Amino acid sequence: MPLFPPIEPYRTGSLDVGDGHRIYFEESGNPHGKPVIFLHGGPGGGTHPVQRRFFDPRRYRIVLFDQRGCGRSTPHACLDANTTWHLVDDVELLRRTLGLGKVQLFGGSWGSTLALAYASRYVENVSELVLRGIFLLRRSELDWFYGGGAGNLFPEEYERFLRVLPFHERGDVIGAYYRRLTHSDRALRLSAAVEWSRWEASTSRLLLDRELVDRCSLPEFSEAFARIEAHYFYHAGFFERDGYLLEQVPKMAHLPCVIVQGRYDVVCPAKTAY
Repeated sequence: MPLFPPIEPYRTGSLDVGDGHRIYFEESGNPHGKPVIFLHGGPGGGTHPVQRRFFDPRRYRIVLFDQRGCGRSTPHACLDANTTWHLVDDVELLRRTLGLGKVQLFGGSWGSTLALAYASRYVENVSELVLRGIFLLRRSELDWFYGGGAGNLFPEEYERFLRVLPFHERGDVIGAYYRRLTHSDRALRLSAAVEWSRWEASTSRLLLDRELVDRCSLPEFSEAFARIEAHYFYHAGFFERDGYLLEQVPKMAHLPCVIVQGRYDVVCPAKTAY
């Protein structure tokens, strides 16, 4: 199916969520329609106007927001007070601030992770889940994507991704990149950020999309995307234990849910090990 026609927001704003962070949000579609909150990927990917077009604007009150530190939220690329549970509470604060009542959560890749995390804590505020390319942020998924599994499918791109690291650091790719992405030398941070973001963009489609790779390799985007993503992955999503989200599924098993595995046309691939 084609996407719905382009639309512009009827409201934009900046919400103070505490800890020095302000998050950008916007509303489009029908102000009296069914509320849906779109949860973008990454973490750190930010929103894009095309994401408004996933929803019938006559039926939905469409809410997009940029998660802490990325997109139009401030401060840019900030890792302080930036965890999964901060974002979960941000979604809840946004829902209450906009007076949305029960909401549909729509998320892909990391967005599906955040949707499940929110539902595990605030299930009574969720009407449905629409999850694309589910990513549970388990160690096996991260090991597959960064430790060589995905590299078997994209060998040339993976070789470039590893080139930044000396051989003795390649046993812990996420940790090695995280140290560079949090280094005091901004030039070193940006260099690592571009390569991290380029690897993700290069693997997000079966056939290399050079326009997408170029766009995701821009320093302004890649600094936030790579720093925030590596921060979350290095800290295992800030979950209590590996597989935490799977343990929470019984809490939300009664919710209507649609799961989509397939084509993805925005920024980030699902990191699930198939």
